[in-house]
Order: sequence, then structure tokens, then C-alpha cells
Amino acid sequence: MQIQVNTDSTVTGREELADRIAAMIEARLARFADYLTRVEVHLADESAGRTTAADKRCMIEARPAGRQPVAVTSHAPTLDEACTAAIGKLATVLARESGRRDHHKGSASIRNRDGRGSAAGESER
Repeated sequence: MQIQVNTDSTVTGREELADRIAAMIEARLARFADYLTRVEVHLADESAGRTTAADKRCMIEARPAGRQPVAVTSHAPTLDEACTAAIGKLATVLARESGRRDHHKGSASIRNRDGRGSAAGESER
């Protein structure tokens, strides 16, 4: 699983922040490591330095192998809070997606349980 962290020009402490977020993603999404090819994180301060409530945005796009990309977004007063919330959302979505992928609706047909194609109540001829 490759992790790429992108920030806009208003985000400070990019290197340390990128390392911390990559570690959070690796820890929280470890069970999906074989399922994901790449995770892209986009961080932004939407108020461009002004202090407002929930102005930090974390958007995470995960690319599962052989599937369409999945994206989640979270806003919070700090980037750490926004990233923690977005990673939680992504873990929920990926768990749901992997459950759908692994769970096949239905079971063997009543008519084909014995493998010969006869219905359950029919007698053999």
C-alpha cells in the first residue's frame, strides 16, 4: 500500500505532518494493506490562515485493487482531528466494501444441492 500526502500552501509542518498521517493510516488500515494499491491524502486549510470553526479539510482517496476508487472527506478545527475522522470513515467504507466483495448473496439452489440437478421433492426415474 503506497501512501501519498499532499498539502496546499497554507498548511505548515508538512514533512512531520505527512509522516504522522502516514503512520496513522498504516496502523488503522493495516488489515486492508493487501486490498489497497494506493492511498492519497489531500490536506487543506480552507480559511487560508484565518481562525474559523472546522476550517481544516482532510480528503482521502483509496484505490482498491480492481475496484473503483473510494473517497471520504472530513472537516474539523485541526488537521489531526480531520484526518482521524476521515481515516475512520474510510475504514468503515472499506470494511463494508470488503464485506460485499467476500459475501455472495444466496447459497446453493435447492434444485442443485445434490449436484445432479434434481429437485428436492422429486423422485428419481
